[in-house]
Amino acid sequence: MDKKEYKKRLRQIFDKHNKLINKKNKRIEKNYNGIYYRYKRPVITAQHVPIFWRFDLNPKTNPFLMQRLGINATFNAGAMEFNGRYIQVVRVEGWDRKSFFAIAESPDGINYWRFWDFPVTMPETSEPETNVYDMRLTRHEDGWIYGLFCSERKDPSAPPSDTSSAVAACGIARTKDLLKWERLPDLVSYTGQQRNCVLHPEFYKGKYAIYTRPQEGFINVGSGGGIGWALIDSMEKPVAHKEIIIDDRIYHTIKETKNGLGPAPIKTSKGWLQLAHGVRMCAAGLRYVLYIFLTDLKEPYKVIARPGGYFMAPEGEERVGDVSNVLFCNGWIKKSNGEVLIYYASSDTRMHVAETSVDRLLDYVLNTSEDGLRSAMSVIQRNELISKNLVFLKNNKI
Repeated sequence: MDKKEYKKRLRQIFDKHNKLINKKNKRIEKNYNGIYYRYKRPVITAQHVPIFWRFDLNPKTNPFLMQRLGINATFNAGAMEFNGRYIQVVRVEGWDRKSFFAIAESPDGINYWRFWDFPVTMPETSEPETNVYDMRLTRHEDGWIYGLFCSERKDPSAPPSDTSSAVAACGIARTKDLLKWERLPDLVSYTGQQRNCVLHPEFYKGKYAIYTRPQEGFINVGSGGGIGWALIDSMEKPVAHKEIIIDDRIYHTIKETKNGLGPAPIKTSKGWLQLAHGVRMCAAGLRYVLYIFLTDLKEPYKVIARPGGYFMAPEGEERVGDVSNVLFCNGWIKKSNGEVLIYYASSDTRMHVAETSVDRLLDYVLNTSEDGLRSAMSVIQRNELISKNLVFLKNNKI
């Protein structure tokens, strides 16, 4: 392509990218369920990734203006407020299937998401991993911002012909500015592999507390599973000597196959709000949904409220992507005014935002019936609601 055509096409690429970033999102008012609002468009997609991450812009070395390092997906992001901006630490996956972390920021948490110029340069341990992903951010009371993520390596016990078996560990890094990251040793756990670990924001009896998800294999949990709780003495030598399960898998529920905590919990006057994902098998494969529960303020490992069913499930186009029928969340932000922004990924492909508040979430978690675990109990619960409502309608002449 000649020089004039090259510049024209390059300008078109940048204009399209800027138009995408500067387009305001719209809250979906239709079918509002009283708990949260969804937004019309994803907030971060593969197309949000900077042009200069994907293209070689020099016509001498890229005369056809091809993408050299393509991006497949942007998903499963940790989130926090930082220096007056809203931050997502996004899992960015290239065409090569390798994931890395990159920081995107927004002035209001909903619109105008832009990536920082460079992705996160995450230091490696003495045993380098093949892949890293799904970071949970925690601003801890010790003054550090911690990122806990999945560190994936090839299973060393697998035969040479097996090129898919993997081992998952909890990778740990910390930072003060989100620019320079200090890599700490992986969590030592005696209960199997760890893929969904979250650091509690406060010390518990002078120790660090980590929510774990022990499992026997990389994909299948085996006899393990459930959301665990472990105490460790030091983040520099993170060893979980003992884990207890605080939220187990249960037959014929949204979390019968797997479950794991999402982001670090939100502290409220009535307890710690916990957002998790639950997985069940269905005819189309695994189905991932989100659910919420509440734990005790002083003893965060004790569940005090557990609404039945899912809090959020994939809808419409959210159900389509690299891994269909999946919602996953490992980042939410509580604003100073009590509003909460939930950043969730759909089908391992893109990031969305939902908007709610601490008051709404507490009302939901404290006043929604727990799963009765049987069809008969579901009918009893619904009949009680119907009877109550019919009396209300009659007395208020509605």
